[in-house]
Amino acid sequence: MQPFHRPGDTPVHRLPAQVKIVTALVFVLCVVATRRTEFLAFGLYFAVLAGVWTVARIPPVWLAKRALIETPFVILALALPFVAGGPTVDVLGVAVSEQGTLAGWNILAKGTLGVLVSLTLAATTSPRDLIVGLQRLRVPAMVITIATLMLRYLEVIAAEARRMRTARICRGHDPRFLWQVGATARGIGTLFVRSYERGERVHLAMVSRGWAGAMPDDPRPVGRSAWLLGLVPAAVAAAVLVGVSL
Repeated sequence: MQPFHRPGDTPVHRLPAQVKIVTALVFVLCVVATRRTEFLAFGLYFAVLAGVWTVARIPPVWLAKRALIETPFVILALALPFVAGGPTVDVLGVAVSEQGTLAGWNILAKGTLGVLVSLTLAATTSPRDLIVGLQRLRVPAMVITIATLMLRYLEVIAAEARRMRTARICRGHDPRFLWQVGATARGIGTLFVRSYERGERVHLAMVSRGWAGAMPDDPRPVGRSAWLLGLVPAAVAAAVLVGVSL
């Protein structure tokens, strides 16, 4: 089971993977290129994403739970107004740095939108389709191979780590104790060695079965209508960026 993929039969799910990858890339570039003081623009970007979620039938709660991955950056953004220097302004009776507040807002807005775009792409595109989409976009074969192995065996390595942790606890190991950090470090080293060895065996098995660095693909070209429909969010984001830049 893939934690970031949400199977469905919606217009967004049915779009070719390469179209969604290009759209996500253009959308993120527009967000990054927007000045941090253009607050309305960030609201419009979020509205576009909300429209995509509605069409793809992705519940906001499902996205919110997985967006917690950016918590460290949120903490940094919230701390900047209090630790940065420069001129200060009063917010609810508290003096905060003006530059720090803008910098924190910049990290929070752009980081959150970037994470949400990535989650939307992952939710509507299976891992295999993502690999095929990158392949159709002429991404180097070595990158395709690395991404294929990573997506296929990330859960296997995580399961191995959980089994090793359970075995250590059954033998009296308690990761809460500071003096047992050495055992934890050795466990991480063992996991790395096991993962490396398993990766070599898997790659050898793939080559023995005819793996040539490319996923089987459908040779049929993507129609113009699919590109026009899929690039609508990117076109709207580009229009917003141009509008606020004038």
